[in-house]
Amino acid sequence: MTVFNANSPRPARRATSMRSAGLGVAVGAIAAFSAVHAQEPAPVVAPFVIGQATPVSGTDPAKRLPDAIEVSKIDFKRGDGGAGRLVLSFSGEGAAPDLRSNGSTVTINVGNAELPASLQRPLNVTDFATPVQRIDARNSGNGTMLTLSTKGNYESMAYQSGTDYIVEIVPSAAAPAGRAVGAATSTGAVGSGSAQRNYGGRPVTFNFQDVPVRTVLQLIAEESGLNVVAADTVQGNVTLRLVNVPWDQALDLVLQAKGLDKRRTGNVVWVAPQAEIAKYEQDKEDARIALDNRVDLATEYIQINYHNAAQIYKALTEAKGIQSGGERGQSATNQNDNGFLSPRGRIVADERTNTLMISDIPKKIVQMRELIRVIDRPVDQVLIEARVVIATDTFARELGARFGISGYTRDGDVWFNSSIENNIDSQNSAVTAGPGQTWELTRGLMSNLGVTDPAGSVALSILNAGYALDIELSAMQQQGRGEVISNPRVVTSNQREAVIRQGQEVGYVTIRPAGQGTVPTPTVEFKDVLLELKVTPTITHDGRVFLNMNVKKDEIEGFISSGIGQVPQIAKREVNTAVLVEDGQTVVVGGVYEFVNREDITKVPFLGDIPFLGNLFKKKGRNKDKAELLIMVTPKVLRVEQRD
Repeated sequence: MTVFNANSPRPARRATSMRSAGLGVAVGAIAAFSAVHAQEPAPVVAPFVIGQATPVSGTDPAKRLPDAIEVSKIDFKRGDGGAGRLVLSFSGEGAAPDLRSNGSTVTINVGNAELPASLQRPLNVTDFATPVQRIDARNSGNGTMLTLSTKGNYESMAYQSGTDYIVEIVPSAAAPAGRAVGAATSTGAVGSGSAQRNYGGRPVTFNFQDVPVRTVLQLIAEESGLNVVAADTVQGNVTLRLVNVPWDQALDLVLQAKGLDKRRTGNVVWVAPQAEIAKYEQDKEDARIALDNRVDLATEYIQINYHNAAQIYKALTEAKGIQSGGERGQSATNQNDNGFLSPRGRIVADERTNTLMISDIPKKIVQMRELIRVIDRPVDQVLIEARVVIATDTFARELGARFGISGYTRDGDVWFNSSIENNIDSQNSAVTAGPGQTWELTRGLMSNLGVTDPAGSVALSILNAGYALDIELSAMQQQGRGEVISNPRVVTSNQREAVIRQGQEVGYVTIRPAGQGTVPTPTVEFKDVLLELKVTPTITHDGRVFLNMNVKKDEIEGFISSGIGQVPQIAKREVNTAVLVEDGQTVVVGGVYEFVNREDITKVPFLGDIPFLGNLFKKKGRNKDKAELLIMVTPKVLRVEQRD
């Protein structure tokens, strides 16, 4: 490390041994921080100001020298990356702080600046979550000494700007072998509200008091080994104090302080005012444009293979240049803005042959050919297979009994069949009517608890004088299992929507309302009953497939009478979702499970409650229904290779 101390226009330069001070990373934007718990009560504000010098009793202003410097404010903040930023503000210029690092302690000694009594107190800054844990500020003779207690590996950097002295303590991930904690390194970063830039130059220490800028540039050139060319307009002096700062960062700080900029070509760095460099680059660009305007135009025919020439033409011509500031409105109305083409360029799309015809300068034609080569390439395809599974399981059981009494008045013949209805019909058919008379047997029901559509029944007739007592026991049990599988498949290109439908249109009659002077008229309308798969796949960069899909499965459950016709009753099943699936993986994107368990008892009051015998006066029914709907999807990527 090289140390420069200059107090005259021609500073003497001597080499010194490397201090064990930490170099660090200058951190820009201020991050969020927590409150500080000081050992002594003190108000905390954001950003946290450790102290502000105020007049105190016991200090006689008359005893101070007119040109005496004192510390006016101590400010501590938390920077980016958990860095601690300490700012010492002085009441005037001329302060000469000195930073030293010894293990986990960083000491700042300002021999020519007094410390007011209001700032002489230790403070705990652990809650800021930086390497700095504690700050002790006290007088040291006629000067000021601040001691920073740190924790963990860190890098330190210090520089002076005007009346402020900034010290930054930046945590480091791990110290290199053979280096003590807090030792200096040759890397750093700086940022102040802008993007950070990493520096890798050798650390230097500068102490300049009103030194010409050209002299500072000469010293930096000697340290960097670069050739520095300074424009004649680079003038003025600079006061700068840098401790353990990479030389390339020191160069940027000097340029920023004097409104300068640089351009590097190989091993040569050109330094000039920012306005001069901007004007040079603008003149260079104007000369390039003027040269392009003198170049003869060339014509190129580019065949489009996998894309649509009209779409590529639209994309290339609608991409207008966007400038910043007040030039944006002018750019929007600039008739010479042809997107990716030069102001003299022209492009035409032939849809019949799917060809682009480009007329432009040769450099632009080469760029357009490369751009079209990237755009015009085959896209991978996706096979989407969906399965809609509807599984049903039904169970029903009924058990009942009913009684009847039949009487007859002629011939004494009684006919009996398998049920009460058949028994009555047989007996009525056996009765012969006398002259002028019609004889029929009648039945009076005592109980009607029979099973609807029984699978089997047992009937018994008990005879007496003139009457037949009919008893019928009936029972029914039904079981049903069904499974409906629908398997639509569709192939589509990447990011292209695909739709596949299968089904029917069911017609039904409706009445068109009567208008003025007209009568209601029946019309036929149709309802779609479809199995439909609608999907848009997107292949991700890691080979997975993102599906934006809609699956629909409709079925006709029956018809409802509307008085003028039958209206279909449709059971709709639909899922609309977006899911990320591995290539070839099957995923269940939706499912519905329904279960119904029902028991019914119908009985004759009082009689149905008699033990055992009451079963003849009641009807029992039990139903169990299960239905399950599953919708599964499997995407498979079909890779498409481009042919030369």
